[in-house]
Amino acid sequence: MTWRIRHVHGDAAVFHAADATPERSVTFVTVARPTLVLGSAQSDDAVDRRVADALGVEVVHRRSGGGAVLLMPDEFVWADVVIPAGDPLWDADVARSMVWVGQWWRRALGVSSSVHRGPMMFNEWSRQVCWAGVGTGEVLAPDGAKLVGISQRRTRTLARFQTMCHLHWRPEMVAALVAAPRPLAFELAGLAAEVSMPFTDVIASLTAHEVLP
Repeated sequence: MTWRIRHVHGDAAVFHAADATPERSVTFVTVARPTLVLGSAQSDDAVDRRVADALGVEVVHRRSGGGAVLLMPDEFVWADVVIPAGDPLWDADVARSMVWVGQWWRRALGVSSSVHRGPMMFNEWSRQVCWAGVGTGEVLAPDGAKLVGISQRRTRTLARFQTMCHLHWRPEMVAALVAAPRPLAFELAGLAAEVSMPFTDVIASLTAHEVLP
């Protein structure tokens, strides 16, 4: 089965709001301005708006779960992956269905890492900050820091996996954007691992035929 590969640049809110087409596709998304993306269960009160306004950070919502994700232009790789219902990669178990996505990322990055296969792991800040928790299928560095985050939204016709890695992790900025009571930057610093590959190399590896399952 072939994959449709697309590249989108612009407004994260517009992309998150758009309905996906039930076909195999990978869309690489870049943003035009700093953006904080809240999970589907988070309210606007989860953000310190004064800090967001002062830093010029746009606040938007996504329709998949998890905590807030900071998108800084040129500092992440976001791959939005869709498979239709009935695809050989489809799994009725929502958690287990993300394992192949993590395996795909792990092979593409080619660094020492592991795919988390256990249940969701929470800590004090994981409901506010996406990278503070670890879900099934997410990719971890040897020290346990999250290398690749994955969230999922599914309908009767498709599963949509929103996945990303950090090329540069800004714990101090994330901590400042979270509404009080907020974490300290040092509490978030070791939770995310940065990918040292250049942006274009990550994209090339993810789209290589032998990497896609």
